[in-house]
Amino acid sequence: MAKKRDAAKKEKKIFVLDTSVIIYNHNAIHSFEDNDVVLPITVLEELDNFKKGNDTKNFEAREFIRIIDRMAGMHQGLQKWIPLDHPGAGMFKVEMNGFHRPLEMDAEKIFGEKKADHRILNVATYLQEEHPKRKVILVTKDVNLRLKAKALNIAAEDFQTGKIRDLDSLYSGKTMLEGVDKTVIDMIYQEGSCTHEDLGIDLPVPNQYFILKNHSASAMAYYNPVSGRMERVEKRTIQRITPRNAEQVFALHAILNPDVKLVTLQGVAGTGKTLLALAGALEMRRNFKQVYLARPIVPLSNKDIGYLPGDISAKLNPYMEPLYDNLKFIKNQFDEREKEHNQFDELLEREKLVIQPLAYIRGRSLSNIVFIVDEAQNLTPHEVKTIISRAGENTKIIFTGDIYQIDTPYLDSQSNGLSYLIDKIKQHPIYAHVRLEKGERSELANLANELL
Repeated sequence: MAKKRDAAKKEKKIFVLDTSVIIYNHNAIHSFEDNDVVLPITVLEELDNFKKGNDTKNFEAREFIRIIDRMAGMHQGLQKWIPLDHPGAGMFKVEMNGFHRPLEMDAEKIFGEKKADHRILNVATYLQEEHPKRKVILVTKDVNLRLKAKALNIAAEDFQTGKIRDLDSLYSGKTMLEGVDKTVIDMIYQEGSCTHEDLGIDLPVPNQYFILKNHSASAMAYYNPVSGRMERVEKRTIQRITPRNAEQVFALHAILNPDVKLVTLQGVAGTGKTLLALAGALEMRRNFKQVYLARPIVPLSNKDIGYLPGDISAKLNPYMEPLYDNLKFIKNQFDEREKEHNQFDELLEREKLVIQPLAYIRGRSLSNIVFIVDEAQNLTPHEVKTIISRAGENTKIIFTGDIYQIDTPYLDSQSNGLSYLIDKIKQHPIYAHVRLEKGERSELANLANELL
């Protein structure tokens, strides 16, 4: 009996992948250890519709099709089980929907409609009937499809690779220390630094920020991984933008720190993420060749931008307008008679400052620039990795976003690229992160964030 139980435990699972998983990560088929992976032929049909275009899902679809084409060439077909091409992996095949008998639970009949999702459900049902001793699991990022699967007694899961388990413990980049000895606070003001042992804490995360409080005094500091000391952080005004709280002071410090090459700013609307990133980049522009400000395009109401009237510039304006709004806000800090007021238009004309959709940046070399990626919560972990991997010499990248405001159907607060980046890279000395929590846009905006 013990041997039978052990054999059951070791029985490999069969994972059936939905289209949403592929366009989230084209390498998804390599994420299931030694278990077997099945791709319904319907998914290949759907990917054919995604292969044209410049959006991320189009790149993911094309890359996956290349992987499958290579595998098919190596094994003269995909209809029979073939080994996945990495060590310790299971088997793979494309299921052609050629069922040998009527299904006991036919999704097309049960839901009364012939559609791609129902054909994918039928593949999972067929595999359950063909392999009664093995666990068949449908993997999809489509919540409704998971619910339909469970209604048919099919095990269904979200694609977990790159997903953060516990958002409550996601690194905030800042810590409040109360009851700090006043002599330590005095030391920070007088000498500019102290040791982390002076504060009675273990070795901090590189570039972690601290608010130090005593009943009668307070100070702002951060752990400098270069010097190995807790150094004072001073409030600065740049481009006539003055930080309104400690979080904004920290964010601006991270942006302006020359030793930090990668910055993430996370926070709800109105906390100043994009404004601070742009102001900081403009302040540093003489140290770089260009300043790029980009954001991913998320179609309105799930309609492609081709649905919008006008030429390509007119189609893109609604998506880029929030970036121009921040630039105008900084510009309006200066009087029209001041030369700084007009320099922003000159920077745009000379392409020293470039505002573009993120898709237009793809494939370009990111050398000697400050690159701000706004609304980064709408990127997948793979997209974030692709952007960072393109960074050349003397490049600084700043990601901003709100992980709770996702505009794409197959991402959530745990699986988006911004959350993934914050969680995975926090220990690196060239990285800094600040979570901005206090809204500074207006009392009305704060009311909406808190109560609605």
